[in-house]
Amino acid sequence: MNENHPTMRPPDTDARESTTPARPLTVADVLALPVLTAGQPQVVTGVTQLARPVRWVHITELTDPASFLKGGELVLTTGMPLPDEAAGVRRYVDQLADIGAAALVIELVRRYHRPPEALVHACQVRDLPLITLGKDVNFLEVTQVVHALILGNQAEAMRRTQRIHEAFSALTLRGAGPEAVVRAAAEMSGRTVVLENLVQQALICEPSGTTLEEALTGWEQRSRATPPGDRADLRGPEGWLTAPVEYQGERWGRVVMLPARPDGPAFEPEHITVLERTAMALTVARLIHSTPWERTAHRNALRDLVGQRHRSPEDARAQLAALGLPTGDGRFLMVVVDLPAEETTAKPEFQLSQELRTTGIPALVGELTPGRLGVLLALSPSPAWRPAVERLSRTVLGLAPQAVVSAGTEVDDLTDVPRSFHEATRVAEATPPHQPLPQDRSFHELSDVGLRRLLYALREDTRVQDYTERQLGRLIDHDTRHHTDLLPTLRHYLDAAGNKTSAARRSSLSRETFYQRLRTIERLLDCDLESGEQRTELHVALTALDVLRVH
Repeated sequence: MNENHPTMRPPDTDARESTTPARPLTVADVLALPVLTAGQPQVVTGVTQLARPVRWVHITELTDPASFLKGGELVLTTGMPLPDEAAGVRRYVDQLADIGAAALVIELVRRYHRPPEALVHACQVRDLPLITLGKDVNFLEVTQVVHALILGNQAEAMRRTQRIHEAFSALTLRGAGPEAVVRAAAEMSGRTVVLENLVQQALICEPSGTTLEEALTGWEQRSRATPPGDRADLRGPEGWLTAPVEYQGERWGRVVMLPARPDGPAFEPEHITVLERTAMALTVARLIHSTPWERTAHRNALRDLVGQRHRSPEDARAQLAALGLPTGDGRFLMVVVDLPAEETTAKPEFQLSQELRTTGIPALVGELTPGRLGVLLALSPSPAWRPAVERLSRTVLGLAPQAVVSAGTEVDDLTDVPRSFHEATRVAEATPPHQPLPQDRSFHELSDVGLRRLLYALREDTRVQDYTERQLGRLIDHDTRHHTDLLPTLRHYLDAAGNKTSAARRSSLSRETFYQRLRTIERLLDCDLESGEQRTELHVALTALDVLRVH
């Protein structure tokens, strides 16, 4: 057994249960069996063809054995029937090669003690493996051993095929989504599996033994070079194994199983079985799951990107490029869209994606959390970013008038998108409901976040609440017990930047009454209102109190 061969394992099974497929028995495997090594086998010709599969063993002493062969046989002979003339030997070898014999094994014990030159030459011409045995070997025993191995492999292959069918049937019965189906296919085959739609966008990629970068780099071009087919088959210059996926009787896309590395094993019949069942399970899943898979792919890609879940920046670029987003020279910007509760059931992300296509802005749109959409804009290098965000924001407000649009800052590299996302999130968190929009735009950005909105973002922090209570609690309690208006008096004083005359006028109080109230405030709060630092502290506390009361 080749220990590097991929593992075929049904999903959710114990990894200790080996289901490694027994690859077809090869000429090299047979020569390594003790029953043949006892005969001291020597490979005379066809050394590069020893990986040929052996489907049966045939003992013959006929001059025309090909009439009893079907291809793939290991032919055993003592050499007795070989013609004496070179032309006859050539015909003998040509018959074996034409029918597809795996190899010719000749015993050098009875008629020959070294292989005839005509036989060696004929086998070299046809690249047919010629093996000589220097000692007597019981051909019947060879047949029994090899046939037992072949039949055992066939039985095991049938059992593995049954397990594959059972695994995919279980996935279908429990209504598994496309991600689970593709993941199971990759686990069972040991190969990278990709689901793409009709426009060559790789919606799901489950790597196996490789990276997203290696699997998806240049995906659209590579996919277009691989023509579609009506059944599971090898296609294209890279030797992809592909199978169509349908939706309501029409082709929707295809599922692709990528070959192993150049020095890895080839596809086996079981890989085809896995891919066929994958395509069937995906066709059923497409009927069950009404959400467009493109939307799900965009959502997952955005969550992976802002959550920094990719193994490398190259993996992130390859995945987003395979979804159709330009990732070369340019800039990126994250926008967060918060939807009111009545809008969340309408799932406007699909409509927004459609509208953005008409504006010519390359973007990925996906639901990050319930009620919050993320939009990744891919901007060209030269134009300013605000007009693009303004077009996006007006599109959003046209679909959901009560939505709040918050923008991060532009970044030059895809790896910095999480920073842009966190900035947009901070803006969103600092935007109270019904916050007035700036006069010149319909979205909020980081420069809009002043003290009041910063405190609004921190309103649930107990340290802010404790600070507000320590600064103003005694004053509020006094107003409550004595029905006074000292808190508004303090507000007017602070709003007037410590100008008592202006503050008294705003309060509609005489200066003497106003001054008396200020002295009472200083006594209750044990503070000096002439101190600029203490006025600042009280101003922050009052602003926090307003925010907390609004909340």
